[in-house]
Amino acid sequence: MPSHAPLRLHVPEPTGRPGHDTDFSYLPLSKAGAVRRPPIDAQPTQTADLAFTLIRVLDEAGQAVGPWAPQMDVALKIRGLRAMLRTRAFDARMLIAQRQKKMSFYMQCLGEEAIACAHALALSDGDMCFPTYRQQGLLLAREDVNLVEMICQLYSNQRDPLKGRQLPVMYSSKKQGFFSISGNLATQVIQAVGWAMASAIKGDTKVASSWIGDGATAEADFHTGVTFAHVYRAPVILNVVNNQWAISTFQAIAGGEGTTFAARGVGSGIASLRVDGNDFLAVYAASQWALERARSNLGPTLIEWVTYRAGPHSTSDDPTKYRPANDAARFPLGDPIARLKQHLIALGAWSDAEHEAAQKELELEVATAQKEAEQYGSMADGHMRSPAEMFEGVYKDMPEHLRRQRQELGI
Repeated sequence: MPSHAPLRLHVPEPTGRPGHDTDFSYLPLSKAGAVRRPPIDAQPTQTADLAFTLIRVLDEAGQAVGPWAPQMDVALKIRGLRAMLRTRAFDARMLIAQRQKKMSFYMQCLGEEAIACAHALALSDGDMCFPTYRQQGLLLAREDVNLVEMICQLYSNQRDPLKGRQLPVMYSSKKQGFFSISGNLATQVIQAVGWAMASAIKGDTKVASSWIGDGATAEADFHTGVTFAHVYRAPVILNVVNNQWAISTFQAIAGGEGTTFAARGVGSGIASLRVDGNDFLAVYAASQWALERARSNLGPTLIEWVTYRAGPHSTSDDPTKYRPANDAARFPLGDPIARLKQHLIALGAWSDAEHEAAQKELELEVATAQKEAEQYGSMADGHMRSPAEMFEGVYKDMPEHLRRQRQELGI
């Protein structure tokens, strides 16, 4: 009988601890414009190679090159840049508000703005997004965005449309096709697939778009949703935002070691793309491709957006405990706002002066909305919603045990 070494459990090496380098070697930097663009009706197996490369449009000079370069007029590109600037300004001001104890909790999307903002511009009215907690750009990119309402929800004040029943960053807006965010990981996938199946059954043209982080691909709900999407050819886009970090662990802990998250789609019979998520034009082009595929009854698409979480996981997190100080500077894809700005300047459609003016304008827009929202209260001034509201809107007729509980609270 041959002898064998004892079995040993493999545990990915922790990376990014202070004094250690984060390993970005898994990230192949294909030349901008070098990755092929398959036809919309390509079979899922014909996209297998696209799950192991990186779709990029913007080159180092800011030029849009290659088959994925989208047909976007300059006005739409400027709108996209302004949407990213608004999102970053909103995040910065809300982060300060949280530190001032005006709200309990906040999560930035610093460095990831291109993904949600470009995707939002590719969507059509009636499409439904099932986001996670770092896609505020889906709302902020819209021209009809109500900043006051968003801030009131963060403050859980008298004008909070969700009546203080959600964590501050878990927005909901039926009008804008933004489904209520769930704090449970990966539930967005099965919800989106079910919604998309219903859309197909009704015979309409609306597409669902789900959003999760790289870590949530390890959840059972993700795999269940992927199976149903494949079997029923649901008109859905499964967005996996690979921002390199969960709360305190590098993406390898979720299975990003040795393969890609996009490969999970190909292995399940779903067309899959891996995209430079900090390239606004690449995000828009890939989103358009997947949306057209879904609307043509050609099935779902899984997209891995490769980006970088430049800030903490949340206001409750201290990333200096688990990643080196120069980590963001070493990430090779750069800042999405700076890259689109460079592109527009290269086109002669933008300038440093216009950029600075737009920043000031959008910062003032956010500050003005914040000032109005604070008239309705915040945690800092104690003007919060009545606890009595937690008992309302659940049952048509309140059960006796809830009535007693409300009485015990003296409300």
